Amino acid sequence: MAENDSFRNDWATKDFYQVLGVSKDASAEEIKKAYRKLARANHPDSNPDDDAKHQKFKSVAEAYDVVGDADKRKKYDEFRSLSAGGFPGGFNRGGGGGGGAGGFDINDLLREQGGAGGFGDMFGDLFGGGARQQRQPRPRKGQDIETTANIGFTDALEGVTISLRLTSDAACATCKGSGGKPGTRPHICPECEGAGYVVAGVGGAFSMNETCPTCRGRQLVYDDPCPSCRGSGRGTSARTIQARIPAGVKDGQRIRVRGKGATGESGGPAGDLLVKVAVAAHPVFGRKGDNLTIDVPVSFDEAALGADIKIPTLGGAPVTLKVPPGTPNGRTFRVRGKGATKKDGTRGDLLATIEVSVPPTLDPAAREALEAYRSATAGIPLRDQLFSQAR
Repeated sequence: MAENDSFRNDWATKDFYQVLGVSKDASAEEIKKAYRKLARANHPDSNPDDDAKHQKFKSVAEAYDVVGDADKRKKYDEFRSLSAGGFPGGFNRGGGGGGGAGGFDINDLLREQGGAGGFGDMFGDLFGGGARQQRQPRPRKGQDIETTANIGFTDALEGVTISLRLTSDAACATCKGSGGKPGTRPHICPECEGAGYVVAGVGGAFSMNETCPTCRGRQLVYDDPCPSCRGSGRGTSARTIQARIPAGVKDGQRIRVRGKGATGESGGPAGDLLVKVAVAAHPVFGRKGDNLTIDVPVSFDEAALGADIKIPTLGGAPVTLKVPPGTPNGRTFRVRGKGATKKDGTRGDLLATIEVSVPPTLDPAAREALEAYRSATAGIPLRDQLFSQAR
């Protein structure tokens, strides 16, 4: 307790306006200009071996953190106005001999205020319970990561759970993502003044916000960077997760797995995992939306005279396909409910396309029969319409 009280008394006697070289009535813009000038002149990167300037830089950052914030500045001014002569007998944080005629014990005032809503809140905002509050960086969502999963044709239709080995960006294990050497304290980034971004011109009257290159958007910087990540605050994480690929997924489709991407920063949520699905080809079946396709070879006589033929289905019993007489090559028949699983749980259809098969060789009996067929159909003009349309 004695250490905290000493620290508060030390703050109570500091003149932050004097540290920045401005008057008590200086405008917010004047304070900002003075801070930026002093911060750049005393920055450790520009003065690596000058301890005096290092201390000056810390004092300047400390002063700006209070008087550069409108709410804190108001409470700081009220507090200094009271402690500079408004307290009978001077200022005392307590600890014996503080009350009575000889001095004023501010603990009595804090107790009268009930510890909240009055001076208690003012001191809490300024001193943070024994130490100056640091500006907290904004939570940032982790990056989305993408990977590819190779699955079989049948797995894509029925759905499957797969294991994925991922290597992704994560918070540094040494500094827990802060970017600073463990045990050191950060201060407001002098480059962006704690905004996390800088304004960059892109030509003409146009400008855009860019992530601050000094603090990398964290708003705070450390004089001593983390030795493991060299101040980046980031490392790598290797892990294995289970991902469910839903039934009916298509080749090239991306599945989003929420919260399985890179970890966030400063308490931000994790990113998402995007799984790009690569579906292997099947030797017999194809895919057309929610329907499966199959090419069915038939003989000339089956197409000409008609036939009942059996065809396979994926993962089920064969079905009988009725080919009517005179079926042309390329005609497609639909077998209901034998396709891929849809989102609503129902199934698409199996589309069977007829391919008339021409035998590469003929035995004498088959040749004799075809010769007789040619003689019987010699008078049928198959190509007359072709020529008439061509003209």
